[in-house]
Amino acid sequence: MSKKDEYSLDETLPHQAGAPSWKGTGISMQKPFINEHGVVIGDSFYDSRLSPLNQWSDEVDPAIMSGDQWVHPTNDIGWNTSENRELIESKKKPGGFPFMHPDKDAGYGQD
Repeated sequence: MSKKDEYSLDETLPHQAGAPSWKGTGISMQKPFINEHGVVIGDSFYDSRLSPLNQWSDEVDPAIMSGDQWVHPTNDIGWNTSENRELIESKKKPGGFPFMHPDKDAGYGQD
C-alpha cells in the first residue's frame, strides 16, 4: 500500500460521508501536513496532542484556530458543501469524453 492510499481510496475520502471524488479532476490528493502550531492537518483524526482543542480553557482565544494553516487543500470538510462540490465536478471531463461533440447534442429530441 502506498502512502497515498493511507488517506484516500481511489482519490476519494471514504471516511467522510458524501465527500466528493477528486478522480478525473487533475487535482491530486495531498498528504497531511503539520502546521506552524505543530498540529497535524488533513489526517482525518482531528486529534493532535498540540491542538488548541485539546488544551482548551477560558484563556484560549478562538482566533488562534483561524486561517489557512488550519485548512487542508483536499481533505477538508468544506469540500462537502454543494458549492465546493460543484467546483470539483466542473473540473471533470464529461462522461462521453472524448467521443462527444463539444457543442452539439446529437441525442436532442431522441428521447
